[in-house]
Amino acid sequence: MSVFITSSGRHLPGPPINNEQIEPLLGLVHGKASRLKRRILQSNGIHTRHYAIDANHNTLITNSAMAAQAAEQCLHDSFLNKRQVKMLSAATSQGDIVLPGFGSMVQAELGLSDIELHSSHGICSSSMMALKTAYTNIKAGEQNNALVVASELTSRLFKASRYEAAGAAIDFNAEFLRWMLSDGAGALLLEQQPRGQCFRIDWIRSFSHADAYPVCMSVGFPSEQNGDRSWQDYPTYAEAEAAGALLIRQDVRLLENIVKLGVDGYLRLIAESRVQPEKVDHVLCHYSSHYFRGKIFDMMQRAGVGIAEEKWYSNLYSRGNTGCASIFIMLDEFKRTQSYKTGDTILCMVPESGRFNNAYMQLTVVEA
Repeated sequence: MSVFITSSGRHLPGPPINNEQIEPLLGLVHGKASRLKRRILQSNGIHTRHYAIDANHNTLITNSAMAAQAAEQCLHDSFLNKRQVKMLSAATSQGDIVLPGFGSMVQAELGLSDIELHSSHGICSSSMMALKTAYTNIKAGEQNNALVVASELTSRLFKASRYEAAGAAIDFNAEFLRWMLSDGAGALLLEQQPRGQCFRIDWIRSFSHADAYPVCMSVGFPSEQNGDRSWQDYPTYAEAEAAGALLIRQDVRLLENIVKLGVDGYLRLIAESRVQPEKVDHVLCHYSSHYFRGKIFDMMQRAGVGIAEEKWYSNLYSRGNTGCASIFIMLDEFKRTQSYKTGDTILCMVPESGRFNNAYMQLTVVEA
């Protein structure tokens, strides 16, 4: 049984925010301008992004509401109405509340009744895990359609007050992601039957390396973490915050592994005969920073399995890095703005640095 992506949608909150507007919106930590901002922004190459908070740090739209907006657009452009949706599979790195699961909150926002529900928690690749759950559910004949949604609202973690509560100075690993991540949501509709020109999912595959690598991106460990104390081990939440355990961190010393492991997964897919580089017409890769783009190209080229640069599409530079929502937002924009034809092959790649899980998907453009 084949599974098709028959519709898509996205929601990007507020106006595009350029590089000069970021710090006035997120706030000066202890009243001082960042000395790292320019360096990190030059490296990631992002020119504009979107935030769901304003300069007074009011949340303008919740994470679940953003997910619902993306899903509403997806359904609006589809042949189904809400009453016909059979499954909701939702992903995020951090919902609006700790419990219940994100999927429950999105379902309530959408007003979907009598559906099968799945919540996927993780970082960038959690959207692909949500997608694969829906995909395999349909292939198994359990449901005939599924709505898959991924949404991120990380800007609430980047308010100046978060860092000020954690002490006098911000360490590099805690500040790094402040200039990398932003907000947004994307949605895909999966069905058993094709509708017009749409995408057939040929396969979805991932390789996790959590057993071999330490944590690279996290929320929950204090500044000087040794892995045996989390934010929940402090007597009060205030003490955990003061220890920096509620800040989002990236261990940049480990981050370079993402390129090596991402290309390693690509080579394994070639060995499994899932990918034939010469037959790939389009590549959509969620590289989190322009810094990694050249490194990925070089490594693939040296391995003799490069894919021509003109086949690569990314909206990172204008939409920002929206974590798990990025690949859905990218696919939606590709579908609406790029040229492709029936029979084209699309390779999607989502390397995740949380503890290194790399997910891949191949699509074929079909016509009903």
